[in-house]
Amino acid sequence: MKQILSILVLLQFSFGYSQTANFWTKKADFGGLKRERAVAFVIDQTAYVGTGIDTAETALKDFWSYDPINDTWSQIADLPGDGRRNAVAFAIGGFGYVGSGINADSSTEPGAAKLSDFYRYDESNNNWTSIASFPGGGGAGIYFATGFAIDSKGYICGGKYGPNNYTSQLWEYKPSIDQWTQLANFPGGLRYQMSSFTIGLKAYVGLGADQDAYNNDIYCFDAATNQWAQVSDLPASVRASAMSFSIGTRGFICMGTNGGFLDDLWEYNPYSDSWSVRAPYGGSSRKSGVAFTIGGKAYVGTGKGYSGKKASFWEYTPYEILNVEQLSAFTFTVFPNPSSDFITIKSDQKLAYSLCSQNGQTIDTIEENWMDIRHLPTGRYLIVARDEANNVVETTGIIKL
Repeated sequence: MKQILSILVLLQFSFGYSQTANFWTKKADFGGLKRERAVAFVIDQTAYVGTGIDTAETALKDFWSYDPINDTWSQIADLPGDGRRNAVAFAIGGFGYVGSGINADSSTEPGAAKLSDFYRYDESNNNWTSIASFPGGGGAGIYFATGFAIDSKGYICGGKYGPNNYTSQLWEYKPSIDQWTQLANFPGGLRYQMSSFTIGLKAYVGLGADQDAYNNDIYCFDAATNQWAQVSDLPASVRASAMSFSIGTRGFICMGTNGGFLDDLWEYNPYSDSWSVRAPYGGSSRKSGVAFTIGGKAYVGTGKGYSGKKASFWEYTPYEILNVEQLSAFTFTVFPNPSSDFITIKSDQKLAYSLCSQNGQTIDTIEENWMDIRHLPTGRYLIVARDEANNVVETTGIIKL
């Protein structure tokens, strides 16, 4: 299977490259100067990057916003609490969430402490609010975990509690009740320095290091069922501290370390469970950087390479199949929402819709582009859209009053 994948990868790389897609463009250096092990999240069309370790090996708490239209960075309010590195960040419902990490360059440094505190960022008034602390590991704090968001919830997976003390736990955060809940463990065993990306209601988590070695395995977490399933391994070098992101219905793994520093980019197709090599990173090879997506393009930067810590950022333009126009073609709207009686679905594309429960179970198909929901109990539901190949291309939540 891996030999077949390798042949396909080489063919796609040889014949698929063009100057109008699959390329990197240099952008403005990060406004907070050189650093590694920072975090990033996106609200609407603005990215936020902060924390990490600078060239003086100091743990930082500053945060910066990035405007991709003007290619400019602006400093915002510092994260409360200690400066930190290897924290976790995700965005839910127009707010950013940042927490955990460790407050020193080395866990053996005098005064070094693992952190469990978490904060919510409100861009409308540029302030941070303390929320429920991360309870994993007895609430003693964690670092080197990976974080992601699915629908209206955030997740933390894996990580490190201290020297030779790792975890495979997965925790879910619900902002609506400010509460953490432990879910099914990551099936790949104890792991830290992992990478993750999300596509629809699923997260793809893996790579990283266990107690003995780097890895290249990937597992899919279905948030609707709280179940894991192994998918195809990354058909490249094992690695940790790689950057990851998703664009539309594709996931990406970029660079990382296998003992040295890597510069490759790989694209994952969840429908064929296959990987394809893409254009190598535009800058120098590195690990422990940040990545985020805005407007159908990815931005990858900071980190550490052979010459030290980095401030440079590069923008990735994917193949045309993932461009903004095609991604927006799958957008649909549901109105009124909330509703107590009828809903109407509007889209310019031919899609098939189904009504699902919050855990992903299908309740009914929507034959026309409207539905009578008077018979449903009050609560939250999902409208799932599928294309002609029966692939899930979009989901949105509705509220029955």
